[in-house]
Amino acid sequence: MGGPTTTSTEEDYLKVIYQLSEHARSQVSTSSVAQHIKTSAASVTDMLKKLSVKGFIHYEPYKGARLSPAGQRLATILVRKHRLWETFLVQKLDFTWDEVHEVAEQLEHIDSDKLVDRLDHFLGYPKYDPHGDPIPNAEGKFTLRDQTILSKVPTGA
Repeated sequence: MGGPTTTSTEEDYLKVIYQLSEHARSQVSTSSVAQHIKTSAASVTDMLKKLSVKGFIHYEPYKGARLSPAGQRLATILVRKHRLWETFLVQKLDFTWDEVHEVAEQLEHIDSDKLVDRLDHFLGYPKYDPHGDPIPNAEGKFTLRDQTILSKVPTGA
């Protein structure tokens, strides 16, 4: 992936910050990361400092963290790999959509661009994973679609 090397734990933190910031559209608090990862705020603070030194996040004590451009790129790659693996597991290995998350969590840490590119090709360049979430393409771009809240859909539609 180039740049500083990362551990799978560091990658997990980046992905959590990415996911939480998608909804918040702002800095992510230490406590929200701690709650999501199920660890102490002190452990999260230590990791955020490490990720900041490596240039993956911008961290402000007592305010939170946001991804740097490098962190955004890496997090998007992790999301891409995770969602491609989920798609593979459902389409080719007959896992159910509710069984794939934990296995994909492990597989997303394989560091091989060639493998991911071939997996994407093998699957026919899917745009969405089995849960309906968009899969970023090799350039990190998402295909978004219009969605309607189920409660807003007319009965019988």
